[in-house]
Amino acid sequence: MVNIGETATFSCEYSQNHINDPKIIFKEGKDSIEMIYSTSKKTERFSVSDDKHKNLFSVRISAVTPDDGGVYLCGVWINRHSYSYSIINTVHLHIGMAPVVRREGESAEIFCPYDSIYKSKSKSLCKGKCSTRDRNTLNETVREEKETKTDRLTLNDDVTASVFTGTITGLTAEDAGKYWCAVTLERDVNYLYTHLIVIMNEELNLTKYEGDDVSIQCKHHDEHQKCFCKAHEPSMCVKDGVSLETIRDDRFSFSDEVSTGVFTVNITDLREEDSGIYWCGSHIITKVHLNINNDKNKDSSMFIIICVCVILLLIGGFTLTVCKLRHKRRGDAHTHTSVQSTAQLPTVLSHELLYASVSFQKHEESLSEASVTVSKNELYSDYATVNHRMRLN
Repeated sequence: MVNIGETATFSCEYSQNHINDPKIIFKEGKDSIEMIYSTSKKTERFSVSDDKHKNLFSVRISAVTPDDGGVYLCGVWINRHSYSYSIINTVHLHIGMAPVVRREGESAEIFCPYDSIYKSKSKSLCKGKCSTRDRNTLNETVREEKETKTDRLTLNDDVTASVFTGTITGLTAEDAGKYWCAVTLERDVNYLYTHLIVIMNEELNLTKYEGDDVSIQCKHHDEHQKCFCKAHEPSMCVKDGVSLETIRDDRFSFSDEVSTGVFTVNITDLREEDSGIYWCGSHIITKVHLNINNDKNKDSSMFIIICVCVILLLIGGFTLTVCKLRHKRRGDAHTHTSVQSTAQLPTVLSHELLYASVSFQKHEESLSEASVTVSKNELYSDYATVNHRMRLN
C-alpha cells in the first residue's frame, strides 16, 4: 500500500529466455487493459530499470494519485511486429492515505480526493467492510456542494477542489477503524482508504528492573488488527494495518482473549534497551511508558534511601538536643533570678545580737499619736535604752 503523493515501486521477475526482450507494463481497467509503459510509450511519472544479472526489472511511479491504484501486469514483448507479448507477473497496487491519529474527545477530518470526472457523482464515507450489501450505519451520501450532517459526522463535497471531507467530532473508541472513500456509480467504487486511530487519554506507566518479566494488557476491537509497536508516534506503527508479527523476538509472546477484547503482551528477561514508548491495541491505541532500570540503578536507589533515613535520624537527634539545651537554660535563668531577689535583703554577717534604739514620744496634742525612730547607726550597740515619755496636760 502506498499513500497519496508518495512513490510506489514494485518488481517483476522474468526468465533467462526474456533477458533481452523489451519490457512492458499494462494496467487493468474496468472493461479493458491499457498499456502504461513500453520502450515506445513512456509516461512522465513511470520509469523502469532492468537488472539483467538478477533477471528482474523494477517499476517506479512517482507522486501517486488515487487513479494509480489497481492491478498492473508485467510483461515482455515476444514479437513486436506481431504485437505478441507474454505476461510474467501481476501486481496489486493499493493507494491509501496516511493514517489519521487523534486523541479521545478530539475531532478528526478524513480527506477524500477524487478525479474531476466524478464531481457530479455522489460520494460516500464508509467504515469497515464497504460494499453495496455490507454498509456501516455511519455512511452518509453527499451530492455536489451540499452538506450532510448526522449527530457527530459532517460530510462536505468541494467540487472545485475535487475533495470531499468527512469530519467526526467527539471521538470515542467506537469511531476507530478503517474508512473508505467511495464514489457511487452503477456500484460503489471504494478507491481510497485510511486508518482512523484513536489514542485513549489514559496512559500506562511501568517501571521494572533488568531481568524482570512484565505483562501488558492491550484493548482491541478487531482480532485481525492488533499491534504492539515501539515508536515515538503511533502513526509510525500503522500503514497497511499492523500485526503482532512486527516484533520478532523470542522474549515477546502474545495471548489473545477475543471474548473480552483484550490481548496480553508478555516480555521476559527485560533489558535496559527495552525502555521506551510503546503503542498497543488495534485502531484503539494505549500509550505505554516502559522504564527498565539496571541493577546499578537499583543499588543506587537503595543507597539513596538509606542515606535519606540516616540524615533524617541525625536531624531528629540534633533537634532533640537543642530542645533539651533550651529547656535547661530556661531553668538556670529562673534560678539566677530568684537568687538575685534574695540577695537584696539585709544579711547579718555576725552571730551577735542585733539591737535597735526605739523612742516613743507622746505629745499633749494627741494621746493617740506616737513616733518610732530606728537608728541604723546603733546596730553595733550591745543594748539600747527605750524611753517612753508622756506629757500630761
